[in-house]
Amino acid sequence: MKPRIRPIVWQPPAAPARARQPHGAVVMPRPVLHPLPGTGPEDVAVAPDGTVYTGLADGRILRLRDDAVTVVADTGGRPLGIETASDGTLVVCDATRGLLRVRPDDGAIEEVVPVGTPVDGVPLRVCNNAALAADGTIWFSDSSSRFDLEHWKADLFEHSGTGRLLRRDPDGTVTAVLTGLYFANGVALAADGSFVAVAETGAYRLTRHWLTGTHAGRSDLLVDNLPGFPDNIARGSDGLIWIAMGSPRNRALDLLSPRPPVLRRLVWALPDALLPQPADTVWVQAVDDLGRTVHDLQTTTPGFSMVTGVREHSGTVWLGSLQSSAVAHIVLP
Repeated sequence: MKPRIRPIVWQPPAAPARARQPHGAVVMPRPVLHPLPGTGPEDVAVAPDGTVYTGLADGRILRLRDDAVTVVADTGGRPLGIETASDGTLVVCDATRGLLRVRPDDGAIEEVVPVGTPVDGVPLRVCNNAALAADGTIWFSDSSSRFDLEHWKADLFEHSGTGRLLRRDPDGTVTAVLTGLYFANGVALAADGSFVAVAETGAYRLTRHWLTGTHAGRSDLLVDNLPGFPDNIARGSDGLIWIAMGSPRNRALDLLSPRPPVLRRLVWALPDALLPQPADTVWVQAVDDLGRTVHDLQTTTPGFSMVTGVREHSGTVWLGSLQSSAVAHIVLP
């Protein structure tokens, strides 16, 4: 049963021309697909030796090495963001279990911050993506305090801004650093640790929170008015912040957002098949620390679409997908 929504009126920025173009400034090379024994590899992580990790909708964590796929753990939940830690463990954002640490050698799982844990008085609800600092701090997103992951579209329709950027210090203290985010999603740190960025899927932007320097403690926009819905983001080995673009902007949703809320409630009540759907596209962008676009790559390929995870490693870009049964990679042109 669908949850009820309480839409907030807002005026989206005018969609840039890029939102209506079928391909990027550089057409993406044809992705190479790596079939998996399940669906929904939402994110991808790459270890220093090139080993790839991903998680499936049924809770399994997979390792891809030399074309062999191995199950290394099972969270029993819904793994989303995955990060490789310096000690060889994985930090996994599980939408139903919370922030986890997974040992791929034996499958052991530690609940670092369980779902439901109060953070500044608000329970953790949708643990989505993380970034690991050199000192052991974990930055991670809580997408919505209103809706569970299965109703992520409800959060986009409502636009109530209940997402958060959270910080877990090495001593175990967890605090909310940014609140009022519109479906907080991907998280990435600057190469020099000077800021942390978080994707706001529902607002088409990357918000930046400064950690050092004269702006420490302040927040601004790293990238505004993106041409699509940003999902996971990740710092690449090239120093850039890579952005998974799940789908181009949706014209119907942009038209409804500034109009009386009752219109969105009526549309939300329609069968799912009649609601706005993600486009059939494979799309990633990469920006530098000033928010300037360095790569804009897009294509279509049979059997793979809705890119929700991206990771650049030594010139190879790995892609995850919320709805496909494979991960993919391209070699940068």
